Amino acid sequence: MRRFALPGFVAGTLSALAAIASATAALPAWAEAPKVVVSIKPIHSLVAAVMHGVGTPTLLVRGGASPHSYTMKPSDAKALSAADLVVWVGPELEGFLEKPLKANAPKATRLTLMEQTGLTLLQTREGGAWEAHDHGHEEHGHKDHDHKGHEAADHDDDHDELNSHIWLDPANARAIVTATADALAARDPADAEAYRTNADRTLQAIDALDAELKATLAPLKDKPFVVFHDAYQYFEARYDLSAVGSITVSPDRRPSAKRLSAIRAKIAGLNAACVFAEPQFEPTLVRTVVEGTKAKTGVLDPEGADLPEGEALYPTLMRNLAASLRGCLGA
Repeated sequence: MRRFALPGFVAGTLSALAAIASATAALPAWAEAPKVVVSIKPIHSLVAAVMHGVGTPTLLVRGGASPHSYTMKPSDAKALSAADLVVWVGPELEGFLEKPLKANAPKATRLTLMEQTGLTLLQTREGGAWEAHDHGHEEHGHKDHDHKGHEAADHDDDHDELNSHIWLDPANARAIVTATADALAARDPADAEAYRTNADRTLQAIDALDAELKATLAPLKDKPFVVFHDAYQYFEARYDLSAVGSITVSPDRRPSAKRLSAIRAKIAGLNAACVFAEPQFEPTLVRTVVEGTKAKTGVLDPEGADLPEGEALYPTLMRNLAASLRGCLGA
């Protein structure tokens, strides 16, 4: 490890100062911790847990900003230019990073999480109410899709885009932690043992969190709800939830009046219990679609917009999602 304690300091004597200088000069010159840049808050939280006690990763998309509409700042370009390792989900989510990675971080190691083995990858459900992906099935399309991973999926149809919100499945979070520990150990062999130990601890915490969420969400299995955009498919599939549509396909595009009308009809027709907004986007759209229906409204936050960055964000984010769903659907 690169940390060490200096010999005790005895103030007021030149001999003590000389002894300290001599001892310090004899110590090896350790390298700094690798400079790690992470795109979004949930992934940053998992990376920070793996780096615990060794270093602190830099976060790009801070506060309540969304990767769907983020604009790079000069400070972001500077962080990328100094990075040894950049961790991001991939161009499906952080499109704003594609060109800066090539221009500002050509020599940095890139850990593109969507390309890692061990992940379950699900296809994006198109259309405001997902009719384009229902293929004749009732309610939500993920019940009839193969969840064994990207390798097993049939990607020959015209709309095989992958959903990029991979962290919302704790099994994927485990794969992200493992891939991060491997990348850090390869870049920084001196601290490989620390990364492995931190990863093992984090994996145990994720398993406990997963069991907790299963118990919390079990009573909500058959209660239909509508989300702002299709960000929660991994969470739904993991915990057998019943989302029946989204207000918008892309959160950076305002849905048409026709789409809003179709969503309202679906809410009424399926007796959807709740429609969920997101803190980063326009809440008036949610009020518009529930008008004239019996649905209640709530808020789901897939990225931790209002949470402080750091190791605690990921478990807090997941518990908050469960609590919001339970609070709105459980009544």
